[in-house]
Amino acid sequence: MSRQASRDTMQELAVRRLLHRAGLRYRLHMSVPGMPRRTVDVVFGGLKIAVFFDGCFWHGCPVHATRPQANADWWRSKLDRNKARDRETTEHLLSEGWIVMRFWEHESAEDVARRIHDAVVDRRSSALPEH
Repeated sequence: MSRQASRDTMQELAVRRLLHRAGLRYRLHMSVPGMPRRTVDVVFGGLKIAVFFDGCFWHGCPVHATRPQANADWWRSKLDRNKARDRETTEHLLSEGWIVMRFWEHESAEDVARRIHDAVVDRRSSALPEH
């Protein structure tokens, strides 16, 4: 399990390339404000958009998640804690006015990048002052 990438996964790199090519600029692996030891994968700070790329195994994808047979109770507890931490992080960011976007590792990079791009454009247009 130690060989599992926790950041810069193939999907994350592909999405970031597409976002950059579309002219979007962002920060990487920033700390979650007010929550120590938690990070956001891609951040549009001024717009308060947080993007997470969740691995199917570690975050309990309803389609692809598997449970190891060896030491099953420990793994069940570990993976349940991961999902609870994800919910807590999402709720915290939402309460602070952030848009939280979570994507499974099996989702296509093109679709993910398009959805992020649309959220950024929407947030920018709603942030413009009216005349």
